[in-house]
Formats: sequence, C-alpha cells, structure tokens
Amino acid sequence: MKVGSGFGGTWLTKVAEQAQDAEAMGYDFASTPETQHDSILAATIAAASTKKLGIQTSVTIAFPRSPTVLAMEAWDIQHLSEGRFTLGLGSQVKGHNQHRFSVEWTVGAATRMKDYIRMMRAVWESFKTGQKPDYVGKTYHFTLMTPNFNPGPIAFPDPKVGLACVGDAMARVAGECADVVMPHGFMTDKYMRDVVLPNVAIGLKRSGRDWKDIEITGGGFTVFAETESEIEQGLERLRQPISFYGSTRSYHEVFEVHGLKDLGMQLHSLSLEGKWDEMKRVIPEDVLRVFAQTSTYDKLPEFIRDHREYASRISIGAPTRTPEEKERAKHILAEVQKIQTPGVPRGMEAAATA
Repeated sequence: MKVGSGFGGTWLTKVAEQAQDAEAMGYDFASTPETQHDSILAATIAAASTKKLGIQTSVTIAFPRSPTVLAMEAWDIQHLSEGRFTLGLGSQVKGHNQHRFSVEWTVGAATRMKDYIRMMRAVWESFKTGQKPDYVGKTYHFTLMTPNFNPGPIAFPDPKVGLACVGDAMARVAGECADVVMPHGFMTDKYMRDVVLPNVAIGLKRSGRDWKDIEITGGGFTVFAETESEIEQGLERLRQPISFYGSTRSYHEVFEVHGLKDLGMQLHSLSLEGKWDEMKRVIPEDVLRVFAQTSTYDKLPEFIRDHREYASRISIGAPTRTPEEKERAKHILAEVQKIQTPGVPRGMEAAATA
C-alpha cells in the first residue's frame, strides 16, 4: 500500500518544508490541492525540494488551462523530479468554470476530459518522437509542433495522469484514460461500490485494460484517530466539507443513493443565501456516520483490508506535534505500508480475469 500525505494549500514559502517533512516521515507520496493557491507551482517547489517522495496534484483544475501548456508543465516537473510526478486532474463544476475561471462550457465535462487527457498524451508523444502531431478531438486539437517549441524526450516515463471523479461518466473516463483513479472526497462507501467502481470497470473494458493497469486511491471521507473520543471530534469537523460539497447539485447523486436528496436541496438553498454556518448545523448526526468511515489507528490495517481492498493508495495523517507523536505516526505509517491488497473490488474478481 502506498501511503500519502499532503503539502501546499498555503503560501509557497511553506511548501518545501512541508514536502521535506513528508519525505522524512517515510510517506510514499504527497498531494497538493488547488483551492487558494496554484497546484503546479506548489508541485514544482516540492519536486525540487525532495529526492524520493512521489509528488501529486490533487487536483489541478484542467479546463481553464490549455492541454498543451499543462502537458509542458507536467513534462518539466517529471524531468525535475526524475520521474516522481502524478498530474491529478479535476474538472470543477460548471458554475466555477464559467464564473470563477471565465471558461466556456461547451460539451459535457466527461467528454471534454477524455479529449483533454488524450491530447496531453499526444503532446508528450510529440515531445518524445519529434513527429508531426495529428490529434483532432471533439474539443481540442494538436496539429502543430516545431523544433523551436519542442523540449524533446526525457529519461523517464510519461507523467502519470490521475483523474478525480464523482459521477458515473467521469468514472468511466478514469477507467478508460487515467493511470490513477482519484475518487472525490464527497463519497460514501456505498456510492463508491454501487456507482464509481462499476463504471471504472466499464472504462477499463473500453480501453482493453484491467484492474492491474491502474491505481485506485481509497475514496470517501474517513476519520482515523487514536481513540473513539477523538473520532467523534473528527466527525464534527466533517460538517463543513459535507455541507459545502453537498450544496452543489452536481454532487447530489451521492445524496440520492442514500435517499437524502431533500437534504442536498436544503443545503443548496442555504448556500444561495450565503448561510454557510447554518448549513453545517443542518447536517444530522446519522448523516455524518453515513459519509465517514472510521477507525482507530490500532485497527487501521484491518480497516484497510476489509474496506479498501480495491485500493493501492491511501492518504492518512496522524499528529506529529511532539517527538512521541512523530514516532507513533511513523509506526502507523509503516504498518499500513505492509498491507497488500488485491487491487480488485470485492465482487468483481471474475471480471478481472475474464
């Protein structure tokens, strides 16, 4: 099991130290978000500041960027990191694309994302071979590259492409085109198994691939802590992200699987009124338990074997404020890294060998 931590999400002056701390702790990879700061800039600093830590964006918002520009940036980070970079892509919802990034919304997000990833791979192929590009997709095309603008090949594989997904269509694209499937945090175990993983399987079949050809990150909200009391506190902190993501209608499919569509619409209405604090308060206690799976650190290996058998990657965090906490965190990390999972969702074993 590859175990991840995080860095970034803050001013760039702190990124190098955060990435170096993750490497010193023994994490296999660390991810940077793209909320208030640019993920590509943070990933570049982390790559330059570390020697063996996998560097991942989680996620880089794709559509406001040209696929050629992002392919070039990823190529440079892959070279800088000596092959340690995973470009995690996300589509973001329609409203943010149109009104925050001022990007046209022409075709469906999944259709466009498939086109985007294929074009990036075409750019990398051109960098490697120098051949004239001839990619023409539904939204993007890449038919011009001259030696003056071609950085040339690098001594490392192409950057891995991760894809964040919530709905069925994007899950199919992840299975068809991505190297790493990155389920969105706004996810339940039931939704993951009923919707996401079956559609990833459809995408794998379309591309002639199998479960062994991709990596899957353990999905959904989790609360891991030393004691049950600390777990309860962690559940309370989830009110904010659940209410925030749950207010977006694009994510209401997750609510619908659990018969909670009315709650989603209530959150949406409150968000339109700017009542962010009230949104947190309307989340019932039992809904927190529906969304978040929990485990104490002592039982974490058992939890992962029982509930994340499909995953080869997982992100965990433990407090490291004191020397004692840091040693405890290193022990937990090492125990999780020992876990070997089949990497195939339970109940889909037959399809994996078909």
